[in-house]
Amino acid sequence: MPILAELFECVVATDVEESYLLALKPLVASLSNATLERDDILASSCPSESLDLILCSEVIEHIPDSRRALAEMHRLLRPNGVLILSTPQRYSFLEVCGRVALLPGIIELVRRIYREPVLETGHINLLTRRRAQSQIVHAGFTIRETFSSGLYLPLVAEFLGELGVSFERKLEKKLKGGPLDWLLWTQYYVAHKG
Repeated sequence: MPILAELFECVVATDVEESYLLALKPLVASLSNATLERDDILASSCPSESLDLILCSEVIEHIPDSRRALAEMHRLLRPNGVLILSTPQRYSFLEVCGRVALLPGIIELVRRIYREPVLETGHINLLTRRRAQSQIVHAGFTIRETFSSGLYLPLVAEFLGELGVSFERKLEKKLKGGPLDWLLWTQYYVAHKG
């Protein structure tokens, strides 16, 4: 938010969960042009064509109807407005490992390895790249840029320390933009309202 507050005249952070907004109150108190509002991206109370930019980061995977959310974002943006969207890739290595880690019998071992509670992510609507792009375009956006990033190999990072992190970074660079790019965790889109 501080970066957005430097770049824009007015910044509004919204969430359907009051607890997330409460956590942001101290930060927003230091920004004279930022506000918090409880709002639902599936039925926003904001006026049509009232926003220049929407940053939707790691949200649509928690919403059953991402098509509807994208249509609502399109409604909210002014002509030539920009949508910046990020969401996990459905079959990324991390998402698949996360589903396996939560299986009965495996979850207790995972909790012992990590020495902390391991909880469900709440990802109920993971999209493949093809499906995400299709939904973005179907909502009326033109995709200008796309890329992906993020490689986390459980156990490699946990047990090999800096060597493991270095290995993951090198492997991520090799996967990025290639035929196995879908193994990277997060997909990003910059799209314009036509």
